[in-house]
Amino acid sequence: MIYFDNSATTKMDPSVLQTYDAVCQNIWGNSSSLHSWGEKAFNLLEQSRKQIADLMDCYPDEIYFTSGGTESDNWAIKGTAMEKRPYGKHIITSSVEHAAVMNSMKHLEKMGFDVTYLPVDDEGRVSPEDVRKAIRKDTILVSIMAINNEIGTIQPIEEIAEILNDYPKIHFHVDSVQAIGKGVEKLIRNPRVDFLAFSGHKFHAPRGTGFMYKKRGRMVQPLIDGGGQEKNLRGGTENLPAIAGMAKALRLLMEDEDQKVAHQRAIKDRIYQHISQFDKVHIFSKNDETFAPHILCFTIDGVRGESIVHAFEKYDIYISTTSACSSRKGDIAGTLAAMKVPEKIATSAVRVSLDEHNTLEEADEFNRVFDKLYEEFKMINS
Repeated sequence: MIYFDNSATTKMDPSVLQTYDAVCQNIWGNSSSLHSWGEKAFNLLEQSRKQIADLMDCYPDEIYFTSGGTESDNWAIKGTAMEKRPYGKHIITSSVEHAAVMNSMKHLEKMGFDVTYLPVDDEGRVSPEDVRKAIRKDTILVSIMAINNEIGTIQPIEEIAEILNDYPKIHFHVDSVQAIGKGVEKLIRNPRVDFLAFSGHKFHAPRGTGFMYKKRGRMVQPLIDGGGQEKNLRGGTENLPAIAGMAKALRLLMEDEDQKVAHQRAIKDRIYQHISQFDKVHIFSKNDETFAPHILCFTIDGVRGESIVHAFEKYDIYISTTSACSSRKGDIAGTLAAMKVPEKIATSAVRVSLDEHNTLEEADEFNRVFDKLYEEFKMINS
């Protein structure tokens, strides 16, 4: 089996599963309880928080545990909007954000907020100058993703941060779900970034885990009210076994990161160089430093994306039709639509997404199967 759908989810690391199981069996107290079992749980919770903070080069009190990237994005956006609405109701984002961001924006629009959706170029990239031009006196938030989840474009976060240095009261949120462990830590750790969203199941941690980075001094309203957990900002008993597993998964992910990134880029290049030779193939993900090392989006003229996915599946190779969050709905990739790719081409889009465990041998097998399928598709469409 060849699994090339790691941007949708990743397999839990066996050692992470061991940690999860050990905590379930041995430290099952409630971290909010005052007795010794609660204290043991609280200590492990804070150790996990500190480990993540150390890996992210921030303070432990800037890390808040959530259920994943979707909640983290929702919280940063809606929490900022509710906190700052006395001062303004204008928000800036891009037209290629993840559904968690886009639907949060639509929700706020129904509440009377004004959202500017910035266009992108033919590589799915936002112009920093467009961000500058969109800023108004009532702008309270800018939300731009670090790496696009559909085609892998790396957004100009550092340039946008430089612009926002002149507007210190505007919050800057960066959806970093696809960016962690992909060699862009300098970008997402920019001191001007106020909020970052992460999802554990994208880096071999248990599903239903995530965390939000909130810079010290930045205020947000809670998204989930409850028993005062997470410094009174996120109610609900923390999922300690999963959080401990996520902390371990993040540590493992960031060990030898440069080597892992280079390895993924080599695999991507092996596939890229091969399929780019075919005249009916359109590739939307470059293999240079302006694109993520692990995402490759392409189309085959005249073949729907789901047909390509199921054709590869017959050979035990698993890819996806762009974002897993929208693939079952049959939606056209939002990024390609924003890039003004013709609908006939966009409906053919599929995504190969890698992790550090994939191999060059798997890329070679993918290429061999691609050759067979390409000929089959050509015969069907001739």
